[in-house]
Amino acid sequence: MFISTQRNGVSNLFLFFEPLEGKRHVVVTDQRTAVDWAHQIRNLADVEYPRAERITLVMDNLNTHTGASLYKAFAPEEARRILDKLEIHYTPKHGSWLNMAEIELSILSRQCLDRCIPDQETLRMEIAAWQEQRNAIAQPMEWRFTSEDARVKLKKLYPTIKK
Repeated sequence: MFISTQRNGVSNLFLFFEPLEGKRHVVVTDQRTAVDWAHQIRNLADVEYPRAERITLVMDNLNTHTGASLYKAFAPEEARRILDKLEIHYTPKHGSWLNMAEIELSILSRQCLDRCIPDQETLRMEIAAWQEQRNAIAQPMEWRFTSEDARVKLKKLYPTIKK
């Protein structure tokens, strides 16, 4: 038996997860440039959370995940307006397992993306169905990783105080 697989391209997923509500929002794009990220952040600030005074972002250290990306995409006044709404925290290098959106991406991969998907439109439909199903049963994420756990697991990042 011969099985032929044909690569139909690559897509990027931006996944936003609100842990206190247990809601996720996934956007499929062609690429993941600084400008693409900036547009997603503006959408987050202006469409998803327009009344929020402060939006806390916890994300990995990807080179496009910076305030500078907003300045690449928008006029300085617009970039500053968006940036003023953000509080940005980065997970430590090799600590993506601490990022709740990464955890959700892992679940998405196992439940929805565990096979070849023929085109981007099908990908969008599959992800929309997954997102709708996950959000329908949304519950706050129960985070069990404590500060004490962090001191043990990430001891290189915590200073030691000698008495």
